[in-house]
Amino acid sequence: RLVQLDQQVRGLLREMPPLNAGSLWKVQIDSINNLERSLALNKPRALIQMTTGSGKTFTAVNFCYRLIKYAGAKRILFLVDRNNLGKQTLNEFQQFVSPVNGYKFTEEFSVQHLRRNTIAPAAKVCITTIQRLYSMLKGEESFQEENEEGSLFESEASLFKEPLPVIYNSQIPIEMFDFIVVDECHRSIYNIWRQVLEYFDASLIGLTATPTKQTIGFFGGNLVQDYAHEQAVVDGVNVGYDVYRIETKITKDGATLAQEPGVFVPHRDRRTKGRKYKELDDDLTYTASQLDRDVVAENQIRLVIRTFRDKLPEIFPGRTEVPKTLVFAKTDLHAEDIVRVIREEFGKGNDFCQKITSKSTGKKPDELLSEFRNSYFPRIAVTVDMIATGTDVKPLECLIFMRNIRSLGYFEQMKGRGCRVVDPDVLQSVTPDARHKTHFVIVDAVGVCEDGKAATRPMDRRPSVPLDKILNQVAAGAASDEVVSTLASRLSRLDQELESHQQVAIQQASGGKSLAELSAELLESIDPDANTALAVEKFKVAEGPEGEPPEPTEEQIAKVEREQVAKVLKVFHDSRAA
Repeated sequence: RLVQLDQQVRGLLREMPPLNAGSLWKVQIDSINNLERSLALNKPRALIQMTTGSGKTFTAVNFCYRLIKYAGAKRILFLVDRNNLGKQTLNEFQQFVSPVNGYKFTEEFSVQHLRRNTIAPAAKVCITTIQRLYSMLKGEESFQEENEEGSLFESEASLFKEPLPVIYNSQIPIEMFDFIVVDECHRSIYNIWRQVLEYFDASLIGLTATPTKQTIGFFGGNLVQDYAHEQAVVDGVNVGYDVYRIETKITKDGATLAQEPGVFVPHRDRRTKGRKYKELDDDLTYTASQLDRDVVAENQIRLVIRTFRDKLPEIFPGRTEVPKTLVFAKTDLHAEDIVRVIREEFGKGNDFCQKITSKSTGKKPDELLSEFRNSYFPRIAVTVDMIATGTDVKPLECLIFMRNIRSLGYFEQMKGRGCRVVDPDVLQSVTPDARHKTHFVIVDAVGVCEDGKAATRPMDRRPSVPLDKILNQVAAGAASDEVVSTLASRLSRLDQELESHQQVAIQQASGGKSLAELSAELLESIDPDANTALAVEKFKVAEGPEGEPPEPTEEQIAKVEREQVAKVLKVFHDSRAA
């Protein structure tokens, strides 16, 4: 059947009309075009890596529309991590307006978010969790929605030890779907749920923010898009972040600060993407002394929250309001303890801080989440996993980690809650004293940002040094990768704040380049992949003994990087441009 489908769909894919870019970001345009080319080449699996906050779901809605309208796809399965994200995905489909005829997606094609174990015959897109899909394949008539509330990032390791068996179900034939979209692929797709996906005679399209070596392997190495957080920052698609470390320890006298709280700057990642993806493993490993770093004792929770409260003027200078803050807790009980302590330490009522988990009492979690996103209160939300992945709260400016994380992908997803860009008017409607969202802050109370294997790291390497001093250093000849990364970060932040006439003045002073273009050039000058390719060309590095890619020496790459950095910093040596 797939061969026949290939002949029909692939033929149509080769004749797809040009993409109407509309309001799409460049990364979204590239992702859709690259995917369609891959499918037209008859590759059954494709993986799209787009950093969190760069519009993966909207990209997917666009290519689903094109696959149905132009490629003759009869039905598409859209798998999400949990039920809450299913609702969010359905909303994306409902809001999508066709650039062809002005119809909403759901006016033109039927989209079903499965709430029962029945697929509507007319449904062109079916949104569900893989847990419900497995229940349906087993022939179960119903499946409780509460079983879809938890993230698989949290539950997979504890619930299942072996791959789950799947047998043929005539009510759900293997040709039910032409394409399967897996939103936020994590290790479960090539582990316990693999048989569920491979049951269907369908092409697989994966979306991920963190492509580990196992995930890339599952998709046959066919990575059709590779878009990192750093690039998203200079493109204005993400905002960057700083890390503020509050380290505590328990002594016989109670909880004390292990060191003076302050900004933490991890080492810069100098690996090429190829090497990084070979080394990225979803399991973060810790020494025995690091395993139990969760802040759970009440006096320790209180010390972290009190320190955060007292250091807010240092973390967010010039601000009087508590920024929209999300706290990650270990369990629901842990979350309740944190909420109580926050209310006590800030001397505020219940509205100020709310627990938002699948077990929230009183108001429904979705209602609390909407208030957190759109209203002044609550200022602080405490969650376990409900807001940890996928959920958009654009005005969010601060994340507090009170629990350890064992999954690299999950950690990147959690960090991604803070990186969304937001219109200044929207931000000020919930946080009146905020002018622009130029970055967000991670308050690390457990040391989770200290792990050397993190996929993304702060671009600002010298957060305590003012921009004018950075520019003076550059004018005086400073040309290290740390300075370049910091300058790229600062210019991206500045780009969020300037008025149009100021942007014009900068372009005139810089030879016609915008802040975004200057920031992008700075970032590229220290890009390990770009400099490796230049070193291969410059030093005429030959292939390896068995046709392996040429590998220049570290000295050769460093020499190229110095040359690229010197070239891109020339514009800043002119004081008028600076």
